[in-house]
Amino acid sequence: MIRRVGTGGGQGPGVGMIRMGSLEVTPAGSLSWALRDNGSEAVSLDKTMMPVPDGHPDVFDREWPLRVGDVDRTGRLRLDAGCRHIQDIGQDQLREMGFEDTHPLWIVRRTMVDLIRPIEFQDMLRMRRWCSGTSNRWCEMRVRIDGKRGRGLIESEAFWININRETQMPSRMVDDFLTALQKTTSVDRLRWKGYLKPGSRDDATEIHEFPVRGTDIDFFDHMNNSVYWSVVEDYLASHPELLRWPMRTTIEHEAPVALGDKLEIVSHVHPPGSTDQFGPDLVDRTVTTLTYAVGDETKAVAALFSL
Repeated sequence: MIRRVGTGGGQGPGVGMIRMGSLEVTPAGSLSWALRDNGSEAVSLDKTMMPVPDGHPDVFDREWPLRVGDVDRTGRLRLDAGCRHIQDIGQDQLREMGFEDTHPLWIVRRTMVDLIRPIEFQDMLRMRRWCSGTSNRWCEMRVRIDGKRGRGLIESEAFWININRETQMPSRMVDDFLTALQKTTSVDRLRWKGYLKPGSRDDATEIHEFPVRGTDIDFFDHMNNSVYWSVVEDYLASHPELLRWPMRTTIEHEAPVALGDKLEIVSHVHPPGSTDQFGPDLVDRTVTTLTYAVGDETKAVAALFSL
């Protein structure tokens, strides 16, 4: 059920917990203690992602087929399925590098996905993953997904935080691992800046409930990261006029969603002329935001717009 309640909206930072394949993830709580918004960073929702350093020996490169469970009714690779692939290649790379045991706990703070051209059923996925920025406790990782047979292309960037198993606080990465990550980037003072703020119920365009199912809950007893992207796919199915590529979708996470939570999606449509709050180059775009709310608590915020 969708309840339409007017127009308007708001925006700012977001942490969702994600299990990177077999990697463990801190079980609960927000990351307000982990990272403070650094307003001095000159970046925003309209940022330019680092291009793939094609041919670099430290770009992790894998291929696997696009299967029927990953596509929508038109044959397009869904965003939630794409993010599962992004999660899987992260596990594979960590294992290949030999650091799966020393760095088993990670939290994703933000994932940005650019659907440049749709990747279609029966294509072969080529996935390349590399680091685009580091600090000593977190990093940004880029993943590019190419459809090898067609011209489909998805670009992504995720902000990952290394977590200490005992303290469940951000933890320094070991020097060898950090050195390996830095082979593909010169950014070694990466700071967090939130791009999104939660929208209010009072001036929402729509509010609808998203039922949390038992199959949405992972080994760590919270809703898996890919399900947040299922919310986006459901919204796009109800608003097909938004599904125009190239398009950018960003999700920032605040706190985990548990089984039994009454999750509501609070949407706002920000018209051109009001969207410079998201980035100076977006003033002429419509930006749609989705606030994932359980009661008065914000769990995540998403933003969608055409590139």
